Amino acid sequence: MDDELCYVKKSPLFYGIGQEELYTLLKCCGEERETFETGERIFRMGEAVDRVMILLKGGAVVEKEDFWGRGEMLYELEEGDIFGEVYACARTPVLPVSVTASGACEAMFLDYQRILTFCSMACAFHTRLLHNLLRLVSDQNIRLTEQIEHISRRNTRQKLLSFLSSEAIRRGRASFDISLSRQELADYLSVDRSAMSSELGKLKKEGILDFQKNHFTLIQDFNR
Repeated sequence: MDDELCYVKKSPLFYGIGQEELYTLLKCCGEERETFETGERIFRMGEAVDRVMILLKGGAVVEKEDFWGRGEMLYELEEGDIFGEVYACARTPVLPVSVTASGACEAMFLDYQRILTFCSMACAFHTRLLHNLLRLVSDQNIRLTEQIEHISRRNTRQKLLSFLSSEAIRRGRASFDISLSRQELADYLSVDRSAMSSELGKLKKEGILDFQKNHFTLIQDFNR
């Protein structure tokens, strides 16, 4: 298996699928590879999406443009990341974002309709692929629902407490690490980083929580 396919094999889209099965499956799903130069569009806002992309080499950014053409980066894609599965599954007629190569990159594309359609062999690993795809789409929907729940709170303090409470409940303990940097957390919660850092300091001073870099501890018996 070449180096690029090692990223494909590690993708959650192909969990439970062996190496030899993967070659057959990629062919069945109409695998195509394309290269892009820095600044070149991989997906363009406004078009329909009928392919699932796996980034093999390099990086890309997902961007949102407003009516006047002003762009804003939403997040980055790295080697092995997937894009397009949610929009293809939903049959979104107009893609609300663009994907742009942040450097020279190579991507693999799979035809979404061929992912859904079984060949005459009806291979068991194709069924596994569909199960994995459904799980990915469902997981993304859950994450977005949770994010909406956090950012719909009225102020920065409530957004922080909603997020941290959710993390503690999900992990089943009051002390935990988060993977987000301060800027990433601010972006996730749609708040100003300085205001968020200030609020974290207040929460710590009030004895509601403690933190050291990305390690947080929620205090259960603080004076309400």
